[in-house]
Amino acid sequence: MLDFFKKFKFFGISLLILSIIIISIFYSILKPKKVLPIYQPAQVSSELVDTTIQYQKKYHKIADFSLTNQNGKIITQDDYKNKIYVADFFFTTCQTICPIMTKNMHEVQKQFITDDEVMILSHTVTPDIDTVAQLKRYAKEKDVNASKWNLVTGDKKQIYELARKSYLAVKDDGDGGPFDMIHTENFMLIDKERQIRGFYDGTDMKEVERLIDDIKILKASYKE
Repeated sequence: MLDFFKKFKFFGISLLILSIIIISIFYSILKPKKVLPIYQPAQVSSELVDTTIQYQKKYHKIADFSLTNQNGKIITQDDYKNKIYVADFFFTTCQTICPIMTKNMHEVQKQFITDDEVMILSHTVTPDIDTVAQLKRYAKEKDVNASKWNLVTGDKKQIYELARKSYLAVKDDGDGGPFDMIHTENFMLIDKERQIRGFYDGTDMKEVERLIDDIKILKASYKE
């Protein structure tokens, strides 16, 4: 009996290994791959969306823009053409959520610092205060890499409309006037077609880790 088991020992081990490989292949085939949603205004809480587009169910894209970064360079949608990017809204004098958001966004920069496919775009919500010089100081203080991450200032109404009508990011429903204040903890993940693929709480590191994972998923989807 012992001789029988010795004789078929190698065969049994080989069969076990082959079974494991086959099961792994079937699991890989049958396991559904995560696909990121494409967010439309109608799918997002109405308080975050301008009333003019609240019922839009398809074709939503980030609008054209022209803003100035921390180095005085005009930044437009062309600078983000064929890029995956993360957008947010902040201001340099904020003492509450913004320092946390900037710290967490820096982790995104760190993770993709050598990846030309991924960029970051942070819009100031107090452009009268956040001049180019102020953004330059802030960028230096926060170790912002200009080749990866643009801090932009410009016309307040344009920034406000981007927040409400493009990024679907803020609850305030003013008109971008001098006393309006956009303030949101949201990070938005934007794909190469200028579509929103995710919303994340920029003050929560677990959410930022989810964002980093989703960026990798989105990158992989362009290679399939």
